[in-house]
Amino acid sequence: MLNSNAYMKVVKARVLYDGDAEKRDVYIGFDSDTIRYVGSRKPEGDLIAEGFVLPGIIDGHSHIGMARSGEPSREDEANEQMDSLYPLVNALHSVYMDDPAFGESVENGVLYSTVLPGSGNVIAGKGVLIRNFEENIRNAFVQDIGIKAALGYNPRSTTEWKGKRPTTRMGAVALLREQFIKAAKTKKLLQSGKKVPEEVEPLTEVFMDILDGKTKMMVHLHKEDDAMILLSLIQEFGFKAVLNHGLDIDSERAFRTIKENGVPVVYGPMDSFPYKVELKHESWKNAEKLVRSGVKFCMMSDHPVILQRNILYTIRHFVRFGLSKAEAVSKLTLEAAQILGVNGLGAVKRGYKASFSLWNGDPFDITSHPVLVVAEGKTVYQE
Repeated sequence: MLNSNAYMKVVKARVLYDGDAEKRDVYIGFDSDTIRYVGSRKPEGDLIAEGFVLPGIIDGHSHIGMARSGEPSREDEANEQMDSLYPLVNALHSVYMDDPAFGESVENGVLYSTVLPGSGNVIAGKGVLIRNFEENIRNAFVQDIGIKAALGYNPRSTTEWKGKRPTTRMGAVALLREQFIKAAKTKKLLQSGKKVPEEVEPLTEVFMDILDGKTKMMVHLHKEDDAMILLSLIQEFGFKAVLNHGLDIDSERAFRTIKENGVPVVYGPMDSFPYKVELKHESWKNAEKLVRSGVKFCMMSDHPVILQRNILYTIRHFVRFGLSKAEAVSKLTLEAAQILGVNGLGAVKRGYKASFSLWNGDPFDITSHPVLVVAEGKTVYQE
């Protein structure tokens, strides 16, 4: 046995998908909220379970807790309708942690959610990463993720809402450019001493932070042409962005262009119904083009578009098109953390948070299910 702390808890992984590799017959030791050991020799400590192990799944884009199970659609809080450009909105402030969907997600090993405002606005507000297993939003909050923006059909489909509203895609882009130009000019005025910080409006401050690289943009879009608009805006203003969705893109060349411009993708929701015209090219077969392009991507549920508890099943498409099981798991775990800018999550490795699920069989077998879920060192589900 290896010398270790006597209070360390240990699980044995017959197979471990650690976030970027597959390992067999290894032990995982953890204390408090941190993994202390991963290796082939059993460390000192209490062996509490044995099975197949995955890191805690991270949903890259959802509306869980805002669009809540068992509540009528009029109670949905994903979109604030007061204005088309309002980045001061914070998704965290419309999340209720008593949404039953959280418990179902945890039981299926989905431990973290990126919660974003909806896509009815050009700028919808701030997105956050939360812990699915906590009882209130104060304890659930992990970190800010970025500012949600939307291109394409959705922001021009909400003209009946309040505020200044675009009726065309070019109108939505113009509203964005107006704010970026204003922020750039304000920066110059501050640098020259012609303006003092106290004179800057809060909305402009947000766009200045985006221009300075302090805040990235999580940009909703589906079609290739809207993706090219995003790349043009990035070239013009130099901000950081993550493309969210991209389901209608059916060209490997387009995905390669996105990759060449350094833009990662939060892809999905796969296995959802293509309910609008801008999804007419949507197909599970587009996953092959995404994989072959080499663009960096992770997965989303867009909950409740597909139920977050089922997000693991969507990665079967990528295994069909050439990814190994370990590589596919990474799209829900370590690569999700990297794209979102989150440290210490998404892997079962020494020094990472002890957040993982242990299954009674291979998670890629439809008959398997989790029998133990550990979240930051605490057992949050056990069969």
